[in-house]
Amino acid sequence: MSILKLKSFNGNVMAENKTLDAVKKCLRDFPLEARELYLNKTVPCLEQPLSPLEFYREWIGPNKPCVIRNAFGHWPALSKWNPSHLREVVGSKVISVAVTPNGYADAVNRDRFVMPEERLMTFSSLLDVVEGKVESRGVFYVQKQCSNLTEELPELTGDVETHIPWMSEALGKLPDAVNFWLGEAGAVTSMHKDHYENLYCVITGEKHFILLPPSDRPFIPYEHYQPAVYRQREDGDFDVVDVADSDKVPWIPLDPLKPDLELYPDYSLARPLHVTVKAGEMLYLPSLWFHHVRQSHGCIAVNFWYDMEYDIKYNYFQLVESLAGAVGPL
Repeated sequence: MSILKLKSFNGNVMAENKTLDAVKKCLRDFPLEARELYLNKTVPCLEQPLSPLEFYREWIGPNKPCVIRNAFGHWPALSKWNPSHLREVVGSKVISVAVTPNGYADAVNRDRFVMPEERLMTFSSLLDVVEGKVESRGVFYVQKQCSNLTEELPELTGDVETHIPWMSEALGKLPDAVNFWLGEAGAVTSMHKDHYENLYCVITGEKHFILLPPSDRPFIPYEHYQPAVYRQREDGDFDVVDVADSDKVPWIPLDPLKPDLELYPDYSLARPLHVTVKAGEMLYLPSLWFHHVRQSHGCIAVNFWYDMEYDIKYNYFQLVESLAGAVGPL
């Protein structure tokens, strides 16, 4: 290579590195500006629901979470949904239950993205496990997110509402799904995001959320994994079985309960919010917010998924996500 070509090559490399450094700086500064401009340092609590217009202006539009009290105190479920009542009303119903060896369904396990074994069992059989009346290897969790309340347990819908009227009016639509959740304390939902405006209502027990705003995406690692499922053997142990002929799944390998900052140092710049939602309380979890969820043993909840608007905010998030994935560690 001639001296002129070598100088030109080195100049191009230096210019590319300078551009890359500038993009990385923008991605580091972007979440900080969001915190200064509009994000709260904690999750606020409202003592009652707002009007549809007020809620849209103050929470949905700005894409900020909040806890809402006294939002569904009229639901019979709050006083009726105990094991005895549930056995009587839906005990014989066959439902889909996620079973895992460690409580982590839809989560990274070494070099695999592993989904739970979906086991069909009667509701009473599930309650036997949760109440400790039978011994069973694994962690059990009703978490099927396909409107399982209305599809699998319609007998219970009279004890709740199948939509939240003020939210439906605020968004101009009905929920895409109404989901029922019940499981053991060991059941954990790994960090992820959803394309829904989510109203999460705790009926009994409590849920513990770790939340991160979409603007923190540059600090959150993603990797691609071979999908697999758990399969329990006759001896009680679990195998991890690859899903054949499937594309790799992008997922977050980091556990916010014990983040490996040596492996993912950028996460030290994130500012997670911690919030506990108790029985009778509702969490508004905005679209695209990253969340990790734990629960008290036997906690029961119902959530409402309203499809998000794929507008300019979504476009901006996609841009940030593309840039964060392209430039690598900051």
